[in-house]
Amino acid sequence: MDKIEIIGGTPLQGTVQISGAKNAALPLLAASILVQGAVDYTNIPDLMDIKSIKLLLQDLGATIESNGSQCRINASPINKIEAEYDLVRKMRASILVLGPLVARFGRARVSLPGGCAIGARPVDLHLKGLEALGAKISIEHGYIEATTDDKLIGNEFYFDIPTVTGTENLMMAATLAKGTTILRNCAREPEITALADALNKMGADVIGAGTAVIRINGIGTDSLNPSLKSASIHVIPDRIEAGTFMVAAAATNGDVLIQGAEPEHIGGIINKLRQSGASVEITQDGIRVKGAEKIKSTDIKTLPYPGFPTDMQAQFMVLMSIAEGNSVVHETIFENRFIHVNELQRMGADISISGNYAMVRGVKNLSGAQVMASDLRASASLVIAGLVAKGSTTINRVYHIDRGYESIEKKFLTLGANIRRC
Repeated sequence: MDKIEIIGGTPLQGTVQISGAKNAALPLLAASILVQGAVDYTNIPDLMDIKSIKLLLQDLGATIESNGSQCRINASPINKIEAEYDLVRKMRASILVLGPLVARFGRARVSLPGGCAIGARPVDLHLKGLEALGAKISIEHGYIEATTDDKLIGNEFYFDIPTVTGTENLMMAATLAKGTTILRNCAREPEITALADALNKMGADVIGAGTAVIRINGIGTDSLNPSLKSASIHVIPDRIEAGTFMVAAAATNGDVLIQGAEPEHIGGIINKLRQSGASVEITQDGIRVKGAEKIKSTDIKTLPYPGFPTDMQAQFMVLMSIAEGNSVVHETIFENRFIHVNELQRMGADISISGNYAMVRGVKNLSGAQVMASDLRASASLVIAGLVAKGSTTINRVYHIDRGYESIEKKFLTLGANIRRC
C-alpha cells in the first residue's frame, strides 16, 4: 500500500495549476444518462472517484472514450437500471445516477452508497424529493428501488437542510419530468451552478441555480421519450484543491501562484487566510499567496456555501496549530470530521475537542511522525502538516488522497517540497 514521505521545513515557491473539480465532474458525468447522443467533457481530473463513476456508467451500458483530461460519454446504449453494490460502495456520489435513471427509464435500482467515514450523510432527502415528483420508493436488501407509473411529475419540494448531492439529483431528475419543479432551500455551491449551466447546454430549462430556489421546467411533455441533447462541457476548477495549496503556501511561509482557480468560488478561504496574516493577491495570472513570518490565530466555523467549507477545515486547522495564540474551530456540517486531530497530536499539535468544537493552541513547531490518513481531506491536512514539520513524516493509507487530488505529490515537488510516494 502506497505511503507518502515528507521531509518538512522548506517554504513552497513557484506556480501550481489547479485541476478540474471532482465534485463538479461527478454530477456532470452522471448527467450524461439524460442525453440521447454523446457528451464531450474537458478538464476532467484523473482521480479514483472519477474512475469509479466511469466504471459504473460503463456497467450500465454507456460507452466512454477517454484521452487525458478529455472524455466522451455516450449513454444512449444504456440498457440496465441497476447500480450494483460492488461499484457503488466505493463512493457516495454514485447515488447521483439515481435521479437520471428514474427520469429516463421510469425505474432504477441503486445500492445504498458507501464512502468515507466523516459522519452521517443520509440520502433520505433524495428519496423524499423523488417521491414528491411521483416516484414510488422502497429499500430492500440494501438497494433503493424507485419506479414511476409513467413519467416524473413536476412539483414543489423543500429540503429540510441544504444538500449538494440531493439538489443535484433532483435537479437532474426534474429536467425530464412533466411540468415544472420548484426546489426550495437548495444548496448554493458553485458545483450546482456548473451542473445547471451544463443541463441548460443540453437543452434543459433550469433557472435560479446558485440561489436557495431553483425552478426546472421539465421537457416531459415534449415527446413520448424525452431526452436532453449532446453538448460540450468544461469542468470548473477545484476550489478545494486551490484552497489546500493556498493554505500550504501560508503554512510553510512560502510564495505560490495558484493558476486556474476561480477567486469568486473561494472567498471564505481567502478571507480567513488574510485574517491569519497571509498575503493573498488576485491577479490576471492567478492567486498569489505569500506566508507571514508570524501566523495569527483565527477562529473558523464551517457553513454551507458561501461560508467557510467543511472540506477545508482540516487543512486550516494545521495552519492554526502553528499560529500565535489560540483559535476555535467549529464544525457544523459533519459530526465526525475531527478524526485527523489524533494524528496532528502525534505530530505535536495542541488540540482539544469538545463536541463539534476544537480548541487549537498554537505551538512553535510540529515534528515529523508516522501518521494514518482517515479520509480525503484529513489526508491533505497531514500532507500540509508534514510540509511544515521538523524532520520526516510518513503518511499511511494515502489511497484516500487519490480520490480527490490529482498527482498531489508531483505538484508539491514542483513547488520545492521534499516529498515522495513509496
